[in-house]
Amino acid sequence: MTSAIQRWQIESFDRGSLKQVEAPMPSPAAGQILVRTQAVSLNYRDLMITSGNYAWTPSLPFTPGSDLAGVVEAVGPEVTRWKGGDKVISTFVAGWIDGQAPPGTFSLGGPGPGALATHVLLDEQWVVAAPRTLNAEQASTLPCAALTAWFSYFEEGSLKPGDTVLIHGTGGVALFGLQFAAMHGATVIVVSGGAAKRDKALGLGASHVIARDADWPTEVRRLTGGRGVDHVLETVGGANLGRSLRAVAQGGRVSLIGVIDGGSVEAQAMDFIRSRGVVQGISVGHRRALEDMVRAIDATHMQPVIDKVYSFADVPAAFAHLERGAFGKVVVSVSGPALLPTADSAP
Repeated sequence: MTSAIQRWQIESFDRGSLKQVEAPMPSPAAGQILVRTQAVSLNYRDLMITSGNYAWTPSLPFTPGSDLAGVVEAVGPEVTRWKGGDKVISTFVAGWIDGQAPPGTFSLGGPGPGALATHVLLDEQWVVAAPRTLNAEQASTLPCAALTAWFSYFEEGSLKPGDTVLIHGTGGVALFGLQFAAMHGATVIVVSGGAAKRDKALGLGASHVIARDADWPTEVRRLTGGRGVDHVLETVGGANLGRSLRAVAQGGRVSLIGVIDGGSVEAQAMDFIRSRGVVQGISVGHRRALEDMVRAIDATHMQPVIDKVYSFADVPAAFAHLERGAFGKVVVSVSGPALLPTADSAP
């Protein structure tokens, strides 16, 4: 049995300070589980936190990463939901089980525990069963990006067959939004800056793709017979919000998810008035929705889009790839020594 773990941490708000360090192996207390990490997917939020540009600033040193897939290694007293060998994925918002988020909830990967470690100590309520149909690398992509798209459609929105969805970009949330919309019989329009990425989006089920530098609000209106779209996944922010409102149908919905163009958004009052649109901020979602989404993925055998998988030793390169831009998700495969001899052994 190993007595230490490996983890990545930053020591200043500069990803040049990312370093791999050794730490003592933690032991689960009452209600806790020790998870051996198999894979971690990175989010744009991780870039913002590690560079000091997020709304919340962590204490240093800090281990980033919120989304993991792994195996339960050991359980503490009073744990009833899990046993050794169970395959799990993390929830993004710790303690948000269903309904409205209660006071005191927080996100993993800041200020909660970071995932970029060979082993992570978590409350038993902060994980769900991993999908049966996905491997660890694929499963690690679900807690933040996939759930954000799912939540905007099926918890806060009312996406239905025959609706039309406008999606900005080809990152993690965008492509999950494309796949979920297509899965449910919606027409998908993707706006992206790269021709190669637009072609790949068509291959994933998009009905139409439009160049970012085109007059895409006018083109969206043309493609929808002047009506506009029922739902927008707004991942850009800034002045893009106003343009999205000009592309939305009367009474349509804009899910405000991303801030690629900065933390502020810009729109004219008449954009809201003419569209009669609903603009709603989406902050991932609760555990029950994650469980619903996992069941849907297992039922449909949907495959998450991964741009590249990096080794645990190459975490800085994985961050650099995410910063350059990815088609889908960037994932880190984590190899750690198993503490249990078999998958079904009890701790």
